[in-house]
Amino acid sequence: MLKVGLRYGSDALYSANLENYTGNGSGYSFGYFDEGRGFVPLGSTSYTTVSMTQDGNIYVASDGTYSSTAPSGAFSVIGGYHVQLPGSYPSYESAQSAAGAYDGFAAYVGGSFYARVGSYSSYGEAQSAAASYGGDVAEPSSTGVSVTVTGTSKILFQFDCYGARSLGIRPEGAANPITWFKGYRYYGAFEYQRVTGGRINVINVVSLDDYVKGVIPYEMSGDWPLEALKAQAVCARTYGARTTKHLGSYGFDLCSGTDCQVYRGTASATSNSNRAVEETAGQCLYYNGSYIDAVYHASDGGATEDAANVWGGDTAYLIGKQDPYEGTISIPNYQYTVTYTPSQLTSILQAKGYSIGTIVNVYVSERTNMGNVCKVTFVDSSGKDLTVSRETCRTVFYSSTYNKSVRSMRFDIAGGSGGAPASGCYVNNASTRLSSLSGAYTISGDGTVGRYSGESAYVITSSGTSRLASSASSVPSGEGFTITGTGNGHNVGMSQYGAKAMAEQGYRCEDILQFYYTGVSIW
Repeated sequence: MLKVGLRYGSDALYSANLENYTGNGSGYSFGYFDEGRGFVPLGSTSYTTVSMTQDGNIYVASDGTYSSTAPSGAFSVIGGYHVQLPGSYPSYESAQSAAGAYDGFAAYVGGSFYARVGSYSSYGEAQSAAASYGGDVAEPSSTGVSVTVTGTSKILFQFDCYGARSLGIRPEGAANPITWFKGYRYYGAFEYQRVTGGRINVINVVSLDDYVKGVIPYEMSGDWPLEALKAQAVCARTYGARTTKHLGSYGFDLCSGTDCQVYRGTASATSNSNRAVEETAGQCLYYNGSYIDAVYHASDGGATEDAANVWGGDTAYLIGKQDPYEGTISIPNYQYTVTYTPSQLTSILQAKGYSIGTIVNVYVSERTNMGNVCKVTFVDSSGKDLTVSRETCRTVFYSSTYNKSVRSMRFDIAGGSGGAPASGCYVNNASTRLSSLSGAYTISGDGTVGRYSGESAYVITSSGTSRLASSASSVPSGEGFTITGTGNGHNVGMSQYGAKAMAEQGYRCEDILQFYYTGVSIW
């Protein structure tokens, strides 16, 4: 069972709605997930539309949306104060029976069941009511979650284990029911983690293969050849089985975005994508008996790359190789071109925290054996160098301000000197460089000192006298520096379009995986 974060952190919710997929479900069970991720049921409801909301006064607008403050226009209020009847109860059923006599609801607080009645907007109102019921006032809690019938003021259940456990909601009905959440359909159950005083993190608790069914149609088109989809399924399953990158920070294994794998549930699944998951059920990729890091990308542009040259650290099964397959099919946006002005590059680099002046030159300063970019060097107007390496060669160009990026590790840069002497010359030592000879002084053979004014210069090297290229500044002419490239992504592991091309040529899932991952086994 995986825990997948759907909404969390800055995207956490005040209120989260669920709806059983039409004709597929018949209500929900309330409970929590134990340490082994088994669901422990506490109670249930036959309602098929429920909302989990922060404990406290809940304002319900006329359109059914919930908020913590009064909205404009018509609204109703679900008060955050309640009357709690005396004593605790041994079960949900007994607590609900006692509360039901007053149209109330059961609550599970700190490991015990209680019966609660009414909803009041203030402590005073609840205290007045408590006198007639013979109970006490239950106040809002910073860790509590209320379950209501969506769009109404009816409370079904309250849960508060002070952060030690989180509310779980499991859909009931037909085998493997499907639930709507935020416009997507999901298998499995849901967990609602509420950090003290904070909003609610929404987590999908789902079996590994059902998770993979929700990854495939968003990471690879569901109408692609079956063998390509099967290769993607094995990669996605391996990644899901191996990864717990968010467990320490948020309490779930993977997120649902590109930081992990895109996961949007089953709404876009096709019969072919589901078949790919079913025909590879349980299969993962291993190297020396351990799960591999089954990374992949859209297209490599002609060659994949060693993980060491992109992220650092040798990974024996992530070795770059020339890719003869991508070029055999048509790939959307396979080639790209993007142009940066010197001022844009200067702004981008400085915004990222680099200490650099006005950029006058940029060029690829090193490539890998596969022909991918390994180092990029920027030069400012004072002659200062800045060299970035590995994946930063690609990501350093990203700018949301200018809506520009470099899409792959395989590109060329035009407009700069390409590292030729026109970018400047070194004087005195290997770390001092002039970007231009304009304004420099020379000492002639007879000892005369004069300002340099020539169009070119000569230097004495170990090989004799050599002519430098034009000493003019390397500020590019025209619009700026133009980057042209092929591919899309980090170039490590499986190319998804390469997998498609191989499948179209009759290669099997196993062939695809063993081409892109070196020395792996599949079982």
